[in-house]
Amino acid sequence: MTERVLITDIARFSVNDGPGFRTNVFLKGCPLRCDWCHNPETFSAEPQIYWKRRLCVQCGSCLDACPKDAIRPPVAPELSSSTDSSYQKIDRSRCDRCMECVRVCRYDALQVAGKPMSVSEILDEVERDRPFYSNSGGGMTVSGGEPTAHPGFCLELLDGARDRAIHTCMDTNGHCDFSILGELTEYADIVLYDLKHVDPFKHYEKTGVRNERILDNLVKLSRIHSDIWIRIPVVPDFNDDLEFHRKAADFIASLGGSIRRVDLLPYHNWCQDKYDWLGIDWVYREVEALEPSILEVHAELYRDAGISVTIGGSGFEEAGTEQGLIKSARKT
Repeated sequence: MTERVLITDIARFSVNDGPGFRTNVFLKGCPLRCDWCHNPETFSAEPQIYWKRRLCVQCGSCLDACPKDAIRPPVAPELSSSTDSSYQKIDRSRCDRCMECVRVCRYDALQVAGKPMSVSEILDEVERDRPFYSNSGGGMTVSGGEPTAHPGFCLELLDGARDRAIHTCMDTNGHCDFSILGELTEYADIVLYDLKHVDPFKHYEKTGVRNERILDNLVKLSRIHSDIWIRIPVVPDFNDDLEFHRKAADFIASLGGSIRRVDLLPYHNWCQDKYDWLGIDWVYREVEALEPSILEVHAELYRDAGISVTIGGSGFEEAGTEQGLIKSARKT
């Protein structure tokens, strides 16, 4: 396959997305629109433009280059660069993403979010970190966005990593046909499965989709895959109440031994710059980050149900054990 997919980042030395040190590959494109999402640049599968106000000197080069009149006239830099300024350089309703403004920007204030890469290019990048995998039980984690949005590409990527003896994790929200999920996860040593809510209406309110398919896929997956880590982003005024976590613990416990652990991921707001770079008004901008220690009470509900649980998802509890080693292929 010669196809390329847009990649927003290849992040090295992650310790929260599977065992050991991980290299995270972020694919662009996702069917969900979670209000709190920390990677808004992965919503769209198309390239987008970042405007970084702190780097912009308001020189006007982009205004002259834009063929669609989608660039607003320069203002004084001190008026546009402050964090509370409402000024945005790009009128995104006019922009067709021709990238002429990016081409002429000499200060990197305008940048493209999304780099086209092939499977072999990604794996060559990932393999540079092989010494860290050997020492820590780490490997590659395919994330996003949503890997199942690119099923053929993701399958080739996971299979290629296995051919190179690189341990693999796939981080998924589970919102896809099970035929896609089932096939992809045959090639993943560990599946990181997002669980956001058990109530379909609350799930829809904050993500834009109902969760019946997601929950059903998790039940089906637990019957065929032996190593699943449930990841729950704990978000204020959405799923931080103890009643949700009691229900979630009961549901997860019913799935059996294929669920190896639950990671409670406390909400943070460190991504607010990304929303500004994309010209998006983020509804969670003023919501305070959750203090991880608060979730100790929530974690006890999972322990009481006999489920291994972490707060923050550190991958070093398992490093060096069987889960941190390259496993035999599950492909049949």
